[in-house]
Amino acid sequence: MATAVSTALCFLSQNPAKTLHLSLPKLPLTIPKPSVPSITNFSPSFPRLLSSKVVPRKSSNPISCNSASTFPVSTKNYEFSDASSEVELRLQLGAYEIQSPRDIFVDANGTSLTIRVQHHGSPVTLIETNQLFEKIMPAETIWYIDDDQLVINLKKQDPALKWPDIVESWESLTVGSMQLLQGTSIYIVGDSTEINQKVARELAVGLGYTPLSTKELLETYAKQTIDSWVLTEGSDSVAEAESAILESLSSHVRAVIATLGGQQGAARRADKWQHLYAGFTVWLSTTEATDEDSAKEEARRQYLDALAYSKADVVVKLQGWDADLTKSVAQASLSALKQLVLSDKKLPGKKSLYIRLGCRGDWPNIKPPGWDPSAGDDLPQRAL
Repeated sequence: MATAVSTALCFLSQNPAKTLHLSLPKLPLTIPKPSVPSITNFSPSFPRLLSSKVVPRKSSNPISCNSASTFPVSTKNYEFSDASSEVELRLQLGAYEIQSPRDIFVDANGTSLTIRVQHHGSPVTLIETNQLFEKIMPAETIWYIDDDQLVINLKKQDPALKWPDIVESWESLTVGSMQLLQGTSIYIVGDSTEINQKVARELAVGLGYTPLSTKELLETYAKQTIDSWVLTEGSDSVAEAESAILESLSSHVRAVIATLGGQQGAARRADKWQHLYAGFTVWLSTTEATDEDSAKEEARRQYLDALAYSKADVVVKLQGWDADLTKSVAQASLSALKQLVLSDKKLPGKKSLYIRLGCRGDWPNIKPPGWDPSAGDDLPQRAL
C-alpha cells in the first residue's frame, strides 16, 4: 500500500502574527543508483547508522515556525516540569499581593497560554504566548494557588512527547528535536551554497550534530575550487561528484549536511535525490511573497512544476538574506521538522529502513528486500 508523505511549508511573515503550515502530497520516485567510481569510497569518520514562513531581511523579534508570540517575562521566573501526560508551570505571586483567585486570569487554548493578574487595580501580564512547545487539551487545564505560587497543570495532547520547556524556542527545539529525529541526519538544500552552509552549521551546533559541507569535501578531494571545477569540466561533472559524496554520507547519522547550491548542485536535479532521501531535507527557498496566500500559491506551483527542490521534507521561505538571521532560519527549520515528525512518528524509523535496504530510490513507498530498481515496477510489489 502506498505511503503518503507530506512536505511542511514554513512561511515566516514580516508580520510576526501571521504564519502558515501547508502540507503538500509527495509522490513516490524511483531513481537509478549513480556510478562515480573515482570517489564513491569517500568516507568521513563519524558514527554509522545501525539499524511558509518568509524570514524578513531584518527583525528584532524572535521567529518561530509555529506562530508568533509575546513572552514578556524578561527572565525565567517560573518553574517548569513535565510529568508525562501533563506539564506543570509554577509562577511566583509574592510581589503582586493577590487577594483572591478572582485577581488571576488564565486562558489556555491549543498552543497558546495567557496569564494575567490584578495588581493595584491594573492588569499585569505574566505570560502571553501562542508558542507552547506543543498542543494541549485546554478543557483539562487546572490552576490553583499554592502558598505564594500560581500552579498551572496543562494536559498534553501527546503524552509521549517530552517537553523541554513551556514555550517553543531555539533552546527547547534543539533539546526536544533529539527525541524526535532519533539521530537521523539533516540535509540543507537550496540555490545558495553560502546560506546552506551557515544554516547547517547553526543547526549542527544546536543539535550536537556533525556539521558537514559537500562544497568543502569536494574541494578538498579535487584540490580546486568548485568554480574552477565548473569552468574546466562543467556543472554536470560537479553534480555527479556531489552525488557520490552524498552516497557516502547517506549511511551516517547525527550530521547536518550543507549541499551545493545552483545548477552544479545534485539537489537541483531530480535524478540525484536517491541518497538525499536518507535524511530529512530542508529546502531554503528565496521568495518574493509578502503574505501567506502568495507563499502558498508559490509552493503549490513549484510542486506542480516538479521542481527538484520540491522533493524536500521541509520548505522554509526566505525573503532576502542577512547572516544575522541564521539562527532564526535554523529555528524555523527545526520547528517545521518537529511538526513533520509529529505528524508521522514512524518517519525516522522509515528513513533508517530506507538506508539499511541500500537507498534504492523507492522513497516513500519502500519495496521489500530483494527489489531491483532497474527492473521497474512492472510486477506488483508490496510496499513496506
